[in-house]
Amino acid sequence: MQQLIHDFVLLFAVIDPIGTLLLFLSITGGFSPGDRNRIALRATIYSGAILLLFIVVGQLILTAMGIRLGSFQMAGGVILFIFSLKMIFGEDVSHSHDRAEPGHDIAVFPLAIPSMASPGALTAVVIITDNRRYGLDEQILTSIILVVVLLITYLLLLMANTIHKWLGDSGSAILIRVMGMLLCALAVEIVLQGFAGLGAGPPSHL
Repeated sequence: MQQLIHDFVLLFAVIDPIGTLLLFLSITGGFSPGDRNRIALRATIYSGAILLLFIVVGQLILTAMGIRLGSFQMAGGVILFIFSLKMIFGEDVSHSHDRAEPGHDIAVFPLAIPSMASPGALTAVVIITDNRRYGLDEQILTSIILVVVLLITYLLLLMANTIHKWLGDSGSAILIRVMGMLLCALAVEIVLQGFAGLGAGPPSHL
């Protein structure tokens, strides 16, 4: 039971339903309530599929390609940093669907990746289902906990329509910039964690 609680808290922290809700509000301000609900469902399904796939074969893929977890985290942090800069200085991502590129789906990027299936979440599921330490039964229980956390996230995203009414267009515009700053900081933290995982952490006085 202690291990199950540990896994739930860890997955809740790395998937970050509250942070995902804020990002969801920021980038779906120009969508209708029905569209937001469909985006929330797709993002949850996509991220769930990615995370469950990583539980099954993630460790094997990274090992086969010679990729260390720290390197994987750093790559994800750089991607998140670039997107957050667009939120602060560039295009209005809340209305980007009006001129979206063919085949682009915000349920995939940035919601499923790198928000819900974040570098931290992908790394975490590999670690807590390590094939060398955990058996099949334990990995199945961890997968069930993962699904529960994703369902909680989905329920929060369904509340976005009500929250958006409270914020209005001006509030949403402000939220985009504030969330961009927070995502910048989060991206830097992810990169620093990747450095630390590679044995090249920041100086001890930082």
